[in-house]
Amino acid sequence: MSMERTILHCDCNAYYASVESIDRPELKNVPMAVCGDPRNRHGIILAKNEEAKRFGIKTAETIWQAKQKCPELVLVPPHHDKYEMYCEKINDIYMQYTGCVERFSIDESWLDVTGSLHLYGTGKEIADTLRKRIREEIGITISVGVSFNKVFAKLGSDYKKPDATTVISRENFKKILWPLPVENMLFVGKSATKTLNQAGILTIGDIASASRERLVSLLGKAGESLWQNANGLDTSEVKTVDEHDPIKSVGNSITFARDLVGMEDIHAGLTMLCDSVAYRLRKHGLYCETVQIQIKDPYLRTIQRQRKLSVPTNSTRVLFDTALEILKGCWQQTAPIRLLNVTATGLITNPVEQISLLEDNSKQRVKNEKLDRIMDEIRNRYGKDAITFANTVNTDIVNNSEREE
Repeated sequence: MSMERTILHCDCNAYYASVESIDRPELKNVPMAVCGDPRNRHGIILAKNEEAKRFGIKTAETIWQAKQKCPELVLVPPHHDKYEMYCEKINDIYMQYTGCVERFSIDESWLDVTGSLHLYGTGKEIADTLRKRIREEIGITISVGVSFNKVFAKLGSDYKKPDATTVISRENFKKILWPLPVENMLFVGKSATKTLNQAGILTIGDIASASRERLVSLLGKAGESLWQNANGLDTSEVKTVDEHDPIKSVGNSITFARDLVGMEDIHAGLTMLCDSVAYRLRKHGLYCETVQIQIKDPYLRTIQRQRKLSVPTNSTRVLFDTALEILKGCWQQTAPIRLLNVTATGLITNPVEQISLLEDNSKQRVKNEKLDRIMDEIRNRYGKDAITFANTVNTDIVNNSEREE
């Protein structure tokens, strides 16, 4: 008989806000939120601390709404490089207890500690040790769920916050989890919640007691997984640090500081986006077969178009030319643009080389590759801002801090 698994889900509490408070301790005891820059029309709350939560401030609401609730709210801009750095430090601590550490997001990780119990104690004892170490060594609190599968471990870390350990066992999971509303279940979003509620399925217990056939009729294949998860039958493995899901797409978007109007603005915006996307493709040794763009106007109306390439590419110039052609074919060039997104999809690592019958195209391809290679070398040595394209230097469509999202 196989040994019962012991899985932890570790979730950093108010992560962005907590990281900001490490360098600025004065922020710990005042209502504070990390938010996008209102000058760039990113004026929403990205994270908030416990003090701000007491005023009812919520993630994703506008700064204006948050200020209505708490006029003294301290607003702090995000520092994503810093968040990634602390994420690495925290996961390094997790790695001291098991090699099976799977990042779920920048502030959440699953740990399979089954093979470590003889060294470090029970799952709860390991969880409490991790909470203590990260609080004292990093300056951040975490909540930890301990269970026999990944889904229940995640629900355990959500159950009590901040700085808490919750054990979800085979003996207590029905008592603790089944009374919770369906939206608390992992992977149940707003649409699924609405569908389930309309069918009279209001709690996780209702999901567990419903027939699989009914859930499949309501939600398709997801209904089967939902029934299994609610009944504690999740058997998914915690990936090791060496396992990574393949990258399916590489994209970038910018909400501009002002609306783009005219081809000069559009050229500058597309150049920034295609430069970023192509650089990341080359960094991962990837080529794309399809280029996709998304355009949002000031009224938040959105369109999305894509085009398949004749030859896979990771060339900045080819991405730009393709994106521009797509845009010209679907957008009135004088109409204002609030947001642009460029995404490379259909990613492959070893494209079959197709020799062009047109020598001029072949020469241009070699020229593009040489330029990309030179720019990559400069950026790798001196940083991503060391070199850029001329039409993006003096434009006012973005602030410097928002050139890459």
